[in-house]
Amino acid sequence: MNIVVVSAGLSVPSSTRLLGERLAAAATGQAPSDVPVIELRDLAVDIAHNFTSGFPAPALAEAMDAVTGADGVIVVTPVFSASYSGLFKSFFDVLGARDREALAGKPVLIAATGGTPRHSLVLEHSLRPLFAHLRAVVVPTGVYAASQDWGDKGLDARIDRAAGELAALAGALPAVGDGTVNGNGSEADGDAIRVTRGGAVDDKFDARNVVPFEEQLAALRSAG
Repeated sequence: MNIVVVSAGLSVPSSTRLLGERLAAAATGQAPSDVPVIELRDLAVDIAHNFTSGFPAPALAEAMDAVTGADGVIVVTPVFSASYSGLFKSFFDVLGARDREALAGKPVLIAATGGTPRHSLVLEHSLRPLFAHLRAVVVPTGVYAASQDWGDKGLDARIDRAAGELAALAGALPAVGDGTVNGNGSEADGDAIRVTRGGAVDDKFDARNVVPFEEQLAALRSAG
């Protein structure tokens, strides 16, 4: 399972990166040093240039390819002005501009660090809507770590729960689109998606069978 951490921490050492590494280690069973981490502070200039030129530098392109190709992504940002950092948002802006489908259907675990527990709702009012907009599958449990949480058993429990959910989603969600293989061993066409849940195959959805709302409404009126 290929899990990638995107960290927007600015300091060295960074509690933001530390939280991302702990989440990835819990999800994959790897040592923290073996977890691939994308440090956005190292890409800040490349991200700014991408906005003006429209083309990513090699290091930024490599980072975006890593996120696009991952089975699951852990995203961690420090809280600035009660929201995610500008650097964090900018990275996902350029990623979306390059490939609108980069995160579509991909499991994403959201996490944040801050100085006070009062900013814990940043996960729900900022990060979750952002990645829902990018059509990612956001893990139900987000993890927020205030300064006083480090070393607390409650943080450990939240890390284990969120990491377990990410691992389950990354292992259960199949790829979709042309040429992908469904749970029954057949290939999916461009208009149909089949999703497996615990080995069972859901009903096949075919966009060609969808009746436009206007037609359904007209049929109801004529029947009345």
